[in-house]
Amino acid sequence: MTFYRQVGSIPPKRHTQHRRPDGGLYAEELVGEEGFSSDSSLLYHRGIPSSIVDARTWELPDQTLTANAPLVPRHLRLHDLEFKEADPVLGRRLVLGNADVRISYAVSTAPSPYYRNATGDECVYIERGSATVETVFGALTVGRGDYVIIPRATTHRWVPAGAEPLRTYAIEASSHIAPPSRYLSRYGQFLEHSPYCERDLRGPVEPLLAEGTDVEIYVKHRGGGTIHVVPEHPFDVVGWDGCLYPYAFNIADFEPITGRVHQPPPVHQVFAGQNFVICNFVPRKVDYHPLAVPVPYYHSNVDSDEVMFYVDGDYEARKGSGIGLGSISLHPGGHPHGPQPGAAEGSLGVEFFDETAVMVDTFRPLDLGEAGLASDDGRYAWSWSGRGPTA
Repeated sequence: MTFYRQVGSIPPKRHTQHRRPDGGLYAEELVGEEGFSSDSSLLYHRGIPSSIVDARTWELPDQTLTANAPLVPRHLRLHDLEFKEADPVLGRRLVLGNADVRISYAVSTAPSPYYRNATGDECVYIERGSATVETVFGALTVGRGDYVIIPRATTHRWVPAGAEPLRTYAIEASSHIAPPSRYLSRYGQFLEHSPYCERDLRGPVEPLLAEGTDVEIYVKHRGGGTIHVVPEHPFDVVGWDGCLYPYAFNIADFEPITGRVHQPPPVHQVFAGQNFVICNFVPRKVDYHPLAVPVPYYHSNVDSDEVMFYVDGDYEARKGSGIGLGSISLHPGGHPHGPQPGAAEGSLGVEFFDETAVMVDTFRPLDLGEAGLASDDGRYAWSWSGRGPTA
């Protein structure tokens, strides 16, 4: 993370004695990235964080990936998917993935188990609904339009709130996820040209302490999954400080960058991971040159696949394609893509786009997960020509 936070009870100096009311020592845990050379936080536990009393295999949901072959653009209808598991972790269905990132979708009404992703950071976008994300650092209250960034190996669980089902779009990295470096000073402060800043980020504000024994934690890791049983409740942290912690950022707090002519997708970037970026398209004033064409030009991103998740509004460039709310468009590298026929002409003179979408661009090809195969409309590739293959 880009700035320091202090929550709960900590000693004046790090790596010094911090005692419980009964005189015993709290257990100090360093949670750090890249060995000891990047962001970290120090947590103070009532119990011993290494303690486990049992471990058994967790059979992960179907992680099978199938190549996008023959190579075609695809339209995936996430709202057509059915969900047997009704929680935001066990209920995830894999839509797309490669070695760097996996994109899953879930519709939930029940709390998740305690969970820890030991493979990489997670960025979970909340399409609809609300929840409390309980973590070892404290709790976050989150809702529609929130990105929730959860650092690797953070023990947490999702607790849906309210009557509306919680719809979550999970972007799981094999690396860390952070704001783009071009938005930050060399010391990590957001710069003046950044479309968001520290004031827009919400982190835990107080410890979350719970009681319990023999608690199960579902751990996702390279090679599969494991259920650890810990002797005491994992939410036993009385205080912590540092620059590594979960936080939330709402898409409505992103300030769009616009210009007289069409701006390229990097102006919409919100986060970055290894070999992928996350961008968002929000309601905004569009190009104001007198001869501007507001919708995107046709483009071949030869080094990347583009995944667009349409969550609100009316996306001008995709009119007539069948794409609507809850849709994903997959435009693979090696195939040019752009507006549907008539969309460019139809956009002339338009001054405002009322659209909200989350985009992931990957620098290695994406394969289709079981949910991607199940939700493919089978027709999108032919939407520019108006006809498909003949018998």
